[in-house]
Amino acid sequence: MIRTPTLADVARHAGVSPATASRVVSGRGPASPEARRRVAAAVADLGYVPDAAARALATHGGTRVAVAVIGGTPAVLTDPYVGRVVAATAEVAAAREVGVALHWLPLHDPAALARLAHGRGIGGVVLVNPTKPALELLPRSARVAAIGVGSRQVPAFDVDNRGGASQVLRHLVGSGRRHVAMVAGPSWLPCTERAVDAYRRVARENGGEVRLVHGDFTTARGAAAAVEIMARWPDTDAVFALGDLVALGVLDGLRGLGVDVPGDVAVAGFDDIAFAPLSRPALTTTTNPVEQVAAHAAAAVLDRRPTSPLTLFRSTLVVRESA
Repeated sequence: MIRTPTLADVARHAGVSPATASRVVSGRGPASPEARRRVAAAVADLGYVPDAAARALATHGGTRVAVAVIGGTPAVLTDPYVGRVVAATAEVAAAREVGVALHWLPLHDPAALARLAHGRGIGGVVLVNPTKPALELLPRSARVAAIGVGSRQVPAFDVDNRGGASQVLRHLVGSGRRHVAMVAGPSWLPCTERAVDAYRRVARENGGEVRLVHGDFTTARGAAAAVEIMARWPDTDAVFALGDLVALGVLDGLRGLGVDVPGDVAVAGFDDIAFAPLSRPALTTTTNPVEQVAAHAAAAVLDRRPTSPLTLFRSTLVVRESA
């Protein structure tokens, strides 16, 4: 069976990005003369015809896919994690000749998701930070995929942060740390629950005390949490933060207290962001394949692919100097 060439095939053949190929083929947006020549040649070589399903989405089902982020304030949109989701979604959407828009959905307004999903020009939604109330109000006809644990109503994609957290915590305990504290994420997020469950299990297995404080995925909260932890539990010898930005804040907070890392207290995070190996000391963490997760969620929305209710992606321990 002969496979019909796609816009992604055209981009690869021309040696340009899917976004550039999309701009040239659609005639909308900037592209260099050389890029236009190469894309035109690739279209001719491959016999590419714009995908009918993508055209139908653009003309009847919406001109763009929305990346919607639930959070307490619009500041959630500035999180580097969200930027990675948008970039990966845009790459998938460009190959299907569809645009991308970024939206904040207030945590206190669960009906906002349903309104957005049926909004004018929206062909589908990639939902970040899904909550049960928002999903319960979503009509079954809505085209939504969640990044994070959602419900059986929509396909969901996420990193296995329970497994990743377990790896980090067992590494800390295995290196001789006996009094491990955790800075968790917001309590309303399911990803927080899974990581906290892993923390409690490892603490229980090793006879340790549960030393848990909640965070908000910001460096400022990480710094404040470090001060709080050392005031409440002065013998703490390791801190695991759910999120590298938080862990970097913990490093700063401990430095302000005159605590040596890792001599007095080891520190570990989660995500393996670009800044993790650049901190001093370099941050021990575990990976989060955000781009892979987001790409699968975007494809599920745009291609209407049948998927399992929840697809988890592996997280891998990265040991550096901070632990």
